[in-house]
Amino acid sequence: MSNTLKALREQKQEKSRLANKLLADNGDKIWSKESQAEFDGLADDITRIDAQIDAHQKMVDDTALNNFADADKHRAEKPAKAQVSDGVRAMNILLRNQTRNISVEDMQLIQNTMSTTTGSEGGYTVPSEIASTVIETLKDFGAMRRNATKLVTSDGRPLSYPTSDGTAEEGEIVAENTSATDADIVFGTVGLNCFKFGSKVITIPIELLQDTNVDVLSLINTRVRDRIGRIQNRLFTVGTGTGQPNGIVTASTVGKTGTTGQTVTVTYDDLVDLVDSIDIAYHEAGSALKFMLSQTSRRVARKIKDTAGRPIWTPSYDLGMSARTPDLLLGYELEINNNMPAPGANNKSIGFGDISKYIIRDAMDISLFKFEDSAFIKKGQIGFLAWARSGGNMPDANAFKVYQHSAT
Repeated sequence: MSNTLKALREQKQEKSRLANKLLADNGDKIWSKESQAEFDGLADDITRIDAQIDAHQKMVDDTALNNFADADKHRAEKPAKAQVSDGVRAMNILLRNQTRNISVEDMQLIQNTMSTTTGSEGGYTVPSEIASTVIETLKDFGAMRRNATKLVTSDGRPLSYPTSDGTAEEGEIVAENTSATDADIVFGTVGLNCFKFGSKVITIPIELLQDTNVDVLSLINTRVRDRIGRIQNRLFTVGTGTGQPNGIVTASTVGKTGTTGQTVTVTYDDLVDLVDSIDIAYHEAGSALKFMLSQTSRRVARKIKDTAGRPIWTPSYDLGMSARTPDLLLGYELEINNNMPAPGANNKSIGFGDISKYIIRDAMDISLFKFEDSAFIKKGQIGFLAWARSGGNMPDANAFKVYQHSAT
C-alpha cells in the first residue's frame, strides 16, 4: 500500500473513531444542534476521504496492471513444466505464440488440455482450473457476487429453479381421533438461464507477448475479469430479465414508497418501515440481512437522524487490508453497490434483506478466441476475445425488498 493510501486510511480511522466516540458520549440523550453539526461534519470528512481512497486505489491498481514484470526472478531457474500444470502451461503457450510458430508437441498439449471450440477461428475452451479462478475473482467487482449464492453447471442449457414460500404457513391443533388437514407445499419455478457475456476484443502488442518476464495469463485474466465483472454486477442488480439476467432490484417487491415530494430523499421512518417489511421469519432465522445501496445513497443515509436527533449511521473502523468492520445503518451492515439506482423520481435506490437468496448461475465453459489476421498483425498486435455464460434470478422475492422514491 502506498504511503498516501496508508495516510488516508489512518485519517478515515481517526474520523470514524471521533464519530463513534460522539455516538457513545451522547448515548440515549436527545442530540443538540451542535452535536448533530459535529457528527455531520465528520460524516462529510469520511465521505471525502473515501473518495480519495478510491481514486488513489484505482491509480495503484492501474499501475500494477501496467507493470507486468515478474517479481520473482528466481522462478526462471526452475523448469517451467515443474512449476505449473499442463493446463496453465498450454494456456501460456497459446497466448504467447502465433499459431504457425507453435511446435507439434506443444500444439498437441494445447489440444489435449484445452478443448477446441472453433479451431479454424483460433478458439479454445479455457481449462477449468483457470476458468474457476476467473469466476471467483469476479466477486471483486461488485456486491452481487460477494453476497449471492453461486450455482455452477457443466453446461448452459435452460434451467428452472424451484421456489416455495412458507412464511404464511402454520400448523394446527387436531382433536382426538380427528384427521389432520391436508396442506401440501406449493412449489413454483423461476428461470435461471445463462446469457453470453463477452469481454470485447483485447489487443496486446506482440512485443509484450514475447517478453518472458510478462505474466500474459494474468494480464488476460485481469482484463476479462474487469470487463465481464462490471457488466455482470450491473445486470445482476438491475437486469430486466428479458434477454439478460433478472436483477435483484427488478425481481424484488417494494417494501416502502416515499411520500409525495421525496424524489431524492429518504427519512428515518422510511428505513424503519423498509426493515420491517421483511417478514420476521427472516430476522429470526439468522439470515445475513443487509442494506444495499450506492455511494450516492450512502451520502444521504449518513445524514439521517432518528426522532431524538441521533444519527442512525455508525461509521466503520478500517483495520487494514485483511480486516474491516462494516458501516452500520440501523444496526445492519451496509453493502455498497454502485449499480443500485441513484436517488430519483420512482427510483428504487435502497434495498434491504438477505442478498444471499439471489442465485447466480455460471456455466463453466469460458471460451477464448485468438485473432492473428492482418487487421491485427499489421499493427503488431494479437487480439483476444473471451466469452462467459452466466445468469441470475431471485427465487425468493420476499427475502429482499426495496425503497422506492416518490414519483413527484
